[in-house]
Amino acid sequence: MNPLFTTLLLCLGLHQGFSQSSQAIPLNRPERLQPVKVALSLADYKGKQALRVVDTAKGLSSEDKFVKIKDLRFRNGRIDLEVSGKPLNTASETARGFVGIAFRVADDNSRFECIYLRPTNGRAADQVRRNHSVQYISFPDYPWERSRKETPEKYESYVDLVPGEWTKVRIEVKGNTARLYVHGAQQPTLLVNDLKLGVDQAGSIGLWVGSGTEAHFANLVVTPEP
Repeated sequence: MNPLFTTLLLCLGLHQGFSQSSQAIPLNRPERLQPVKVALSLADYKGKQALRVVDTAKGLSSEDKFVKIKDLRFRNGRIDLEVSGKPLNTASETARGFVGIAFRVADDNSRFECIYLRPTNGRAADQVRRNHSVQYISFPDYPWERSRKETPEKYESYVDLVPGEWTKVRIEVKGNTARLYVHGAQQPTLLVNDLKLGVDQAGSIGLWVGSGTEAHFANLVVTPEP
C-alpha cells in the first residue's frame, strides 16, 4: 500500500476516534434530565434551541441547584457548553445571574465540584465586583464565602460578561486540576490546581444555577478522558 495513503488512513482513524469519544448531550430529552431545586423547560432563546433553568429554591445559601444529566459518568475530560444567565425580575439586589457547570456530581448529589459565572459583574463599575466574575466552589465544604475569606482571589477571576447573552465556556478537568476557558480564548480565565474532592471523585455533570437566576443552556458536548 502507498505509504502516503496509509498515513492518511491512520490520521482519519485517529480523527474519527476522537470525534466518537465526544458526546453531544441532547438537552431536549426530559428522561435524561434530573432537576434539583430548579424548574426546567425548552425554549427558543436568542436564536438557539435551549434548556431554560430557573432557581426554585428558597434562600441564598443553597448551592445544590442544577439539572443533572442522567446516565453519565465523568471524571476527567472536557466539557463544552453555551450558557446565558441573568437575575430573575423577582431576585434580590445581590443576585448576579449565576450560571455554570457542576461536575463529578455524586450519585446522591451530596458533593460536587463547580465553576460558574456572575454575568452582572463582568461590566460592573466597581473593580472589586469585576474581579469576582467567575468562581470555583466545592460542595458542600467549600462555598464561595469560605474561599474568599481563607484564600482571597485564589478561586475567582475576571472575564468580560454580559447578562442574558450567550457565552461559550469550556472546562478541562484532569486529576486535581480544572481550567475554565471563556469566549473561545486560548488561555484559561481561571486555574484550579487543587480540586477539593480529589482525583478519585467521579460522577455526573450538572447545569448549575445560583439563587435568583434565570439561565439558558445549549450545545453541551462532553469529551471524557482516562
